[in-house]
Amino acid sequence: MATPVHAADNDYKTSKEYLSLRDSVHRAFNAADSMKFFTYVKQLESYLMKQDDMHAYYTQRCNEIVFLLNRQCVFEAYKKATQLSKELTERRLEKEMYMAINMMGHIYRYCGDKESAKKCFWEVIKRMEKEGYDESIPPIYMNLVSIYENEDPAEALRLIDKAAEVARNSSPERLFDIESRRTLVYYNLNDIPHFMEGYKAYREGVEQGLTSVHGRKLEIYHQVLQGNTEEALRLATETEDDPYETISEVYAKAGRWKEAYKYFKLGAAKTDSINSEILSNSMQGIQHELQHYEMKRREASMWFYGLLVIVSLLGMLVIALVYIVQSRRCHLKELKIAYEHALEADKMKTAFIQNVTHEVRTPLNVISGFAQVLAESGYDLSAEERRNIADTMQHNTYRITTLINEVLEMSKLDASATWDDMSEIPVNDELHRVIGDFRKEVQRTEENLQFVTTLDDSFMFRSQEGVLGRMLTPLLDNAVKSTPEGIVTLRAETNGKQLVLTVEDQGIGIPAEKAEQIFERFFKLDSFTEGLGLGLTYSRVLARRMGGDVKLDTSYQGPGARFVVTLPIKK
Repeated sequence: MATPVHAADNDYKTSKEYLSLRDSVHRAFNAADSMKFFTYVKQLESYLMKQDDMHAYYTQRCNEIVFLLNRQCVFEAYKKATQLSKELTERRLEKEMYMAINMMGHIYRYCGDKESAKKCFWEVIKRMEKEGYDESIPPIYMNLVSIYENEDPAEALRLIDKAAEVARNSSPERLFDIESRRTLVYYNLNDIPHFMEGYKAYREGVEQGLTSVHGRKLEIYHQVLQGNTEEALRLATETEDDPYETISEVYAKAGRWKEAYKYFKLGAAKTDSINSEILSNSMQGIQHELQHYEMKRREASMWFYGLLVIVSLLGMLVIALVYIVQSRRCHLKELKIAYEHALEADKMKTAFIQNVTHEVRTPLNVISGFAQVLAESGYDLSAEERRNIADTMQHNTYRITTLINEVLEMSKLDASATWDDMSEIPVNDELHRVIGDFRKEVQRTEENLQFVTTLDDSFMFRSQEGVLGRMLTPLLDNAVKSTPEGIVTLRAETNGKQLVLTVEDQGIGIPAEKAEQIFERFFKLDSFTEGLGLGLTYSRVLARRMGGDVKLDTSYQGPGARFVVTLPIKK
């Protein structure tokens, strides 16, 4: 659970009114009493506004966001964070802008978007250094440590060094907690000598009356290293709020794989439950927003029902994801191997859910924002503006539908073994239809989305109906995304034994060393590009199901990239 943000102390904050409001807010925060918390925090914010203390005022606004995150209300927290950023910009309070960026970093980290969270926290540190908020910098470094600890332990230790360096000069009371965290990193690195040295320093600090939030974990790990497994389990059970992961680690260290796997499954089930609740709360927030727009403007009903369909499809997607995750866990053979395989499956599931959540949230926010514009009676929109808004909303709806179709089609393809309904397909007619439909979806003309064929119009290819279109659409979609202004060309020809289809673009190209990695599930060269990273995988699976293949032509000189589809011609 996150803790409330504290404003810098000011001498004038000694009145009974202020102290009473401050203490009431903290009590309600710690008790997770939303009714009392929001009542008291609004009263405290009003008081701070009268005192013209904008720093303290916006600190309380941050506490509202932290409170919502603790209650897993991600959608509401995101709305408040964006409103906070907007207000700070409008009031030109550049010195306090780090608060909004810090809150967005917490939201990104909560949703699993680690890269965006890193960027936010580094920007916060930069701004704090510029404005002289040195005493608040160490906690931000520790936020980064939490992200880097598993993926780059060396970087995590370097960040701890930076946090300790700043704390020595500005907030020495934080040093004990920082060094305790360093000791935990040593344990995770299996650097036992340094861990024992750090633990000894921790015990000396405790004897001097110092405390650390990491103390419970240090005691548990120390018992594990001493071989006192049962004592370590007792400490984990009695002192940990969420003990399953720690208990699983203790059993694994002791080589008791059956118990380790059992508690790993319990922890994974709880994580699944939390993820489901987060998605549920976010969807509920979106639904409440839509209902509010419906009350204000009946004309927006068409978008309201459209979004309800999207939410329903998203629910189907969640069910599909649960099925995929569970199916991967049902083939474990040995307990130790099962434990290790389950860890990997859980990481893939988490990354997939985070990727889907990230990709769906952006277009949903765009649709929601434009729906509000259409619903507001105060906007005098021209026909051209309304048409542009409608096109934007339609494009984002297409994005979400495409994402869902990718997952469902991949799941369907994995589940089906053979195709029985094969027929003779006129290739030129089929490809003309595919390229025509795609031009409409991406709003491209014949000049910048071309189709070139050397096949006779009578050339027939034996296939299931629609397969060529489903195979080529992801390739065309990737080409259009990487070529915003250049030409994308679909070519069709035959070498006598194979039907050869190529998709060429004039984009930034693809490194030759990534020629195979780009076909892996969920892999994306650019994490900020739209999509789940399933399109190329889907195209290759379809081609191989037909006895062919899809490859990146690494000999292509460009500019851009060329994908080649080869399919055997069956008599």
